[in-house]
Amino acid sequence: MENFIFQNPTKLVFGKGTIARLGELIPAGKRVMVTFGGGSVRRNGVYDEVCAALAGRDTVEFWGIEPNPSIETLREAIALGKEREVDFLLAVGGGSVIDGTKLIAAGLLYDGDAWELVRKGASQRTVPLGTVLTIPATGSEMNNGAVISRRETKEKYPFYGNYPLFSILDPEKTFTLPQRQVACGLADTFVHVMEQYMTVAGQSRVMDRWAEGILQTLVEIAPEIRENQHDYDLMADFMLSATMGLNGFIAMGVAQDWATHMIGHELTALHGLTHGATLAIVLPGTLRVLSAQKGDKLLQYGERVWGITTGERDERIRLAIERTEGFFRSLGLSTRLSEEGIGEETIAEIERRFDTRGARYGEARNVDGAMARRILEACR
Repeated sequence: MENFIFQNPTKLVFGKGTIARLGELIPAGKRVMVTFGGGSVRRNGVYDEVCAALAGRDTVEFWGIEPNPSIETLREAIALGKEREVDFLLAVGGGSVIDGTKLIAAGLLYDGDAWELVRKGASQRTVPLGTVLTIPATGSEMNNGAVISRRETKEKYPFYGNYPLFSILDPEKTFTLPQRQVACGLADTFVHVMEQYMTVAGQSRVMDRWAEGILQTLVEIAPEIRENQHDYDLMADFMLSATMGLNGFIAMGVAQDWATHMIGHELTALHGLTHGATLAIVLPGTLRVLSAQKGDKLLQYGERVWGITTGERDERIRLAIERTEGFFRSLGLSTRLSEEGIGEETIAEIERRFDTRGARYGEARNVDGAMARRILEACR
């Protein structure tokens, strides 16, 4: 196991009715800007609960942080926050709202254009923030990462700010999510775990078992959620899987990949596909192309997650990849570029972008432009 330092300062407040605790979680005297996405929080009661919990507080609202949050929208939020001298942020929504709010937190204390911070990649000088999670998927509620887009140039880059001080998770707030949003959230969570797990065999029994436990949970609950999304315990398991899948726990001391994500980000930037939907397409292709490199871990994964214990090595690896793709298809998601009308022009552009940046992703740092092309061609 490699050396590592681990710290996660986010306080999780989990369970029914926990939005009511906002008053005790946000320090007194703070001028709070509450950030939202669209109008779903008005329909499911979250907005009313937040307003009730913040009654009497000095607040300002910012609406309209879109899926794949854009710098164009976030500049408006930063300008409003500076005008109103905001010194605390509360993100109410899914990963996109939380991601966008992490950049707002940095932008409020930055004199230049916040896109400069995105291109720099990080800023630890931020206004404090908390979150009320409504869509499990990204794990942004308990990490310091974000992904920010720029519509005018069709770019999308990771950004690292500070961790939320607290995050409220009430599974009841997921009951009315659209089925596709749930499907994409399950896929996103699954691939987050795979990016930290599907690398090198024999690095850590503990991390492997944690990761496999989350993967097994997702495989088990996904069909049940499709049948009964109003089951509190099912949605609680989904929420916690998403949070635990990307809060640093399962990454301790092990190699990580993230090539699938970086390719997926480009598909989102170029075509506007939901993040989880891009991952469902790219991961099986990544596994097919890198099956020799990842062979030992694929065998372990096939046995422990999918129960594949017989057959020749190559056959077991092939079955593990097929089961993975089948899982995404069972969620109702596309697993091939052709299903989304994506072809050679996009593959060439992603290869060009990787080459221009000198990109080398993956645990072996061998996913460059040419390898990204091979992976995308395996996703046709």
